[in-house]
Formats: sequence, C-alpha cells, structure tokens
Amino acid sequence: MTTINTAGDVEWGPHAARLAEELVAAGKLTDSRLAAAVRAVPRHVFVPTYHQQTADGSWVERVSVDDLAAVYANTALITTLAATATGGTTVLSSSTQPGLMTRMIEALHLADGARVLEIGTGTGYNAALLSHQLGHGQVYSVDVEGELVELASPRLAGLGYHPTLVVGDGAAGLPENAPFDAIIATCAVPAIPWAWIEQVRPGGVVLADLKSAPGAGSLVRLTRRDDDRAEGHFDATYAAFMDLRHTPGSNPDGFRVERDHNQAEHSTTRLDPTTPWTSLLVWFLASFDLGPDIAYGYTLPEGGLIPAYSDTAPAASWIATPDGSWAEITFATQNGQHGVAEDGPRRLWRLVEIAHSTWVDLGRPGWDSFGLTVTPEAHTLWFDRPEGEHTWHIASH
Repeated sequence: MTTINTAGDVEWGPHAARLAEELVAAGKLTDSRLAAAVRAVPRHVFVPTYHQQTADGSWVERVSVDDLAAVYANTALITTLAATATGGTTVLSSSTQPGLMTRMIEALHLADGARVLEIGTGTGYNAALLSHQLGHGQVYSVDVEGELVELASPRLAGLGYHPTLVVGDGAAGLPENAPFDAIIATCAVPAIPWAWIEQVRPGGVVLADLKSAPGAGSLVRLTRRDDDRAEGHFDATYAAFMDLRHTPGSNPDGFRVERDHNQAEHSTTRLDPTTPWTSLLVWFLASFDLGPDIAYGYTLPEGGLIPAYSDTAPAASWIATPDGSWAEITFATQNGQHGVAEDGPRRLWRLVEIAHSTWVDLGRPGWDSFGLTVTPEAHTLWFDRPEGEHTWHIASH
C-alpha cells in the first residue's frame, strides 16, 4: 500500500474517514478498495484553495485547511476561474463531488490490474483515488490545461503516486498507451469521440457525460462490442460536468437573440416553464429537435436577464436558438395555463411540448430506461432496447 505523506501537521484523517462513511451510507460507495482510497487520499492536498460565490455575485478564495469539514464534504469545489470575453467570470475547473467520483469509478467495474484512462485530470484527486485502488502504473490521465497538470503532478508525487499525466486534447485519448480496460471522462462531450471506443479493448468500458446540447444528457456507460460498435445504458442518476475543451482557456461566450414581444405569436401551455431544469429527460429528448446550440435562462419581471446571484424572483423562462427562434414562458398562470410568446422560424416551446408528450407516452421512464449505440458514423439513442421501435438520432458535432 502506498504510504501517504501530507508534508504537514493537519489532522485530515478523521475528515476523510467521515466522508467515506457518508458516501457508504448514501449508497455511493460500496467497493472496499475504493473506500480505502477515499480514507487514504487527502483531498485538501489537491484543493489547497477554492472559490465560493457570494450573494452579490463576486468570488472569494477560501483556504482549505481553515475549514477541512467543508473540503471533505460531499460537494464540488470550484478551483479555477477565468475571465470571459465580455468581462465576466466563468468556472474553468473544479473538484468534482466525491460521491459522483466514487459512483463513476464503481460503474467501471474495475478488476485488480485494470488499466484506466481518465479524460480531465483537473486537480488530480480522482487520479489519486484510481492510483490508490489500482496502482499508479495502471492509471493514465490527460488534460488540455497544462497549468492544471503542472499542479497535479507534484501533488500526486508528494503522496507517492506517479500515474502517467499528459497535456493534450482529451478527445484524442492516448493512442500511444492503448488499449485500456476503461476510459472515464470527467467532462461533458456532445458526442462520444470514436477514438475513445477504439482505445478500449473489446469488452472495455467508456463512461462519459453525453450532453447533446447545453444541459441535455447525462452519464452513459458504453461497452465496446466489436470493431465498429459500442453500446450501453445511461446511469440511473443525472450528472453534469463542464464541457470538454479542445484548447486551453475558457469556453466561448454564448449567443443572444433579441426578443421582441410586439412581433411574437402568443399562446398558452400547461407545461412547467422550468422544464429545462426540472424535467431533464424531456429536455434531452427536446434537444434532438431544438438542435445542439440552445440558450436558455430566466427573465426578471421587467424583462431583463436574471443573473445567478440575483435575489429577485424571475417572471418567466426563455429558450432561444441561433436561427433567431425564441420562446418565453411566464411563471404566472391563468386557469392553470402559462402564457407563451414565440417568434422566429420555429416554435421552440412546441418542440418541448412534443418531447414531453413522447416521454409521457413512454410511461415517464427514468434515465436508465434509455441507452446509446455508437458507431463511427452515428449516435443512436434508444428506449428499452437497441432494436426497439423508439430511437432517436443524435447529431455528431
């Protein structure tokens, strides 16, 4: 077993043990080998500082050793921020919620001696858990952010872990080190890169957050069946990661569509205006018609956009696409109906309503009732079984 050297006098062990107990009690940690890793790996070494957003929208930096209980809680920690082109601030990197990490690692069903490629090194904490469980010689990790890899490498080495870390575009995988028994992606992708399928052995597993559009999708576990097909089900519980980046730096800012209510077509709906956030499977199904580029959010009572830190209750939700189509749906109701305003070449809310009807007709299924087949040419979503009557084509980006 690797000897842990924290190079400090911080008494973090009881906190790590409590975290492991909490994850076991929550059903997110069942493998004794992984539980030992959670108890043995000091999270604060990989997250010495993190950022919290205040009520006014600004960010403050916290020092981990000042509040170890917070660092060893089952929560995500924001580790890196970046400025946007419009002068705002965006999250560039985070330490994933530990319960999601352990749930994903367990979903790989790793045997002793398995070789694993992680897409998205981040802080290095997940690579440390894998290294403790499997041995660092079996673990490979790639990240496009060279600065993150430079920080993670000595932190891992200081604890006695020496996985292979590479700076590069995670979409390409690591062909020079293939084949792997499993690939785990701690980032969201609009389509599963075929390179990942090629780089796992037959029977190997790829686990990734498929997001066909913003907010639309979740974790899917694919098994390589043969040379031209991988297939599997979505995980039962929703999960979301930041998007995979092909180059260092922040993701580009989104688009804006002006909403002129004087030109809009007005109607009513019984569908919940918060569907993009609260009915995630419906939003996923709707994305196949809405398209991969969707903007959505809330509006203030006076019609302005609502920032995440505002205390003002929103009056409506809105969705828009780059072709100039938009829809705005009021939260207030009259006779159980929400007001809808739409304009542009397509009626976007109608597409969401159709997706909701489809989901209801299918019996209101959960995520694990759906699966995905990936070939070099196509991504096909299916309900219940691959050869069933309900399938959808997911456009490759």
